[in-house]
Parts: sequence; C-alpha cells; structure tokens
Amino acid sequence: MLSDVDGMAQLAFLVMSLLERRAAEHGLSLVQIRLLGILRDRTPTMQELAGLLELDKSSVTGLVSRAEARGLVSRTPSTTDRRVVQVTLAAEGRRVVEAGAESFTDDVTELLALLPPASRTTLRRLVDTLVTGYASRRGISL
Repeated sequence: MLSDVDGMAQLAFLVMSLLERRAAEHGLSLVQIRLLGILRDRTPTMQELAGLLELDKSSVTGLVSRAEARGLVSRTPSTTDRRVVQVTLAAEGRRVVEAGAESFTDDVTELLALLPPASRTTLRRLVDTLVTGYASRRGISL
C-alpha cells in the first residue's frame, strides 16, 4: 500500500494527466485550462488571478494576453476602480471550458467507478475538507 504522501502524489499525477490530455485537445496548457476553469464562475482581478493560480503578476499578464489573443478571455476595467483590470471568459473560452469540463467529467467518473459508492461518498467528503481547508488558510473564497 502507498504511503499518504506517495498516494496523494500519485493521485495528483493521475488527475493532472487526465486534465492535461483534455487541455491539449484544445491546444491549451495545464495553466491555461486552469485559468479558464477559474473564470467559469467568477470575474477576478489580475491580482486575484495571480493568487488563485499561485503565479506572479507578470506571469499572469502574459497568460491572460495569450488567452485574449486567442479570443478566450477579455480584460475590462473594474467598475469600482479604473486602475484595476478584471478578466472575464469570452464566448469562445466558455465553449472550450464547457467541452473540456464534459470530457474531464467523463474521465473522472470512469476513474471513480473503480470505487464502491460508499467509498466515493467518503472520498467526496475528504476532498471537500482538504480543498476548502487549504483555500481557507490561504484566504481564497471558493
């Protein structure tokens, strides 16, 4: 049996490989698909994006510029502070993220089918506890 650390690392690698494969189908990198995923249900500022992606602001600027050039996102001035730029998902970005999410959901569903239903429920609770606890410690609102 794998140790806690090895098990988490191997699971993370497995899930990332599934996500990378779906991102590549749309000509996107893992960080680009993460960007689109974040934008599905929020309109963060560039600073907030840097925190959510755990990247420095200059890296986020380049990432958003490339996505904007592809028509996936758009930048708009904040309605409350003109110095602040918010990033929104463009129609093409929404199409890509929805298609990718559907395929990724199929992949994860297939993986989770290896577990009995009661174990899937337990796993869901444990993952929720880990993800929300980590986000809370970092001041991130999910």
